[in-house]
Amino acid sequence: MPKPKKAPATNGKPAQASTASAAAAPPPPTSSAPPSWPPFKPSLPITDLAFDTLVDDKVVVLRNFFPKSLCRDYVSFLNTLPLITTPGKPKRGMAVRVNDRFQIDDQKFADRLWYETGLKEAVLGGGLEHLWGGEVIGLNPNIRIYRYTKGQFFDAHYDDSNKITLTLPPSDDTPSPNRQVPAKTTWTLLLYLTSASEGCTGGETVFYSHDRQVAKEAIAVAPETGMLLLHKHGNDCMLHEGREVTAGEKWIIRTDLCVGRGGR
Repeated sequence: MPKPKKAPATNGKPAQASTASAAAAPPPPTSSAPPSWPPFKPSLPITDLAFDTLVDDKVVVLRNFFPKSLCRDYVSFLNTLPLITTPGKPKRGMAVRVNDRFQIDDQKFADRLWYETGLKEAVLGGGLEHLWGGEVIGLNPNIRIYRYTKGQFFDAHYDDSNKITLTLPPSDDTPSPNRQVPAKTTWTLLLYLTSASEGCTGGETVFYSHDRQVAKEAIAVAPETGMLLLHKHGNDCMLHEGREVTAGEKWIIRTDLCVGRGGR
């Protein structure tokens, strides 16, 4: 069964329907041609990648996934993309989200993030293999860029799991190229490109463990430049929100971990 699409509680009381799951929100228009993403310079990883657990079995982070210099390069580049501001008034049952975003299906860039950064080795060999919901085979090619400026936010919501098809490179077992593999997303990946050191204040990602917005139960994660945050989504997704940015800009690259689904 999917995560209930109920309105989360605020301070123990039911919230308005507009703060319910955002998973059903219509996607913004996507670009047809992938952009020319900047190279990963210096070569990645710049340090040994090790997961820190913020919430057992639900939220982990990899710090220093991108160096600050690469984050600056990406922010400069992302500023040139045709970002679209999301509507401030969502349809019934969708969470309120006010930000600027760009979305593209780009398998090559997803593969670069997976194979050329040390992420694959950290995910498959970091001692947390039991968390991912199956054998991780890559990242979702649906790449989303989020920019939050002063006054923008993402209200409380859940992230759904989605069934997709990945195009994988040859392997030792199947040397033929362009393998089409059924997959599903299991964990959200958020790569923070800015933080307080770049003048961004506010914008914390906040998790609630009991499906209600109660201040004393909030687990707030402040943006850290170059940090990768992973949180479980689908049936076991925690209620979470992106707090309002009060100064500067919060930039995020979003994708998802994908596991094989055995032809289903």
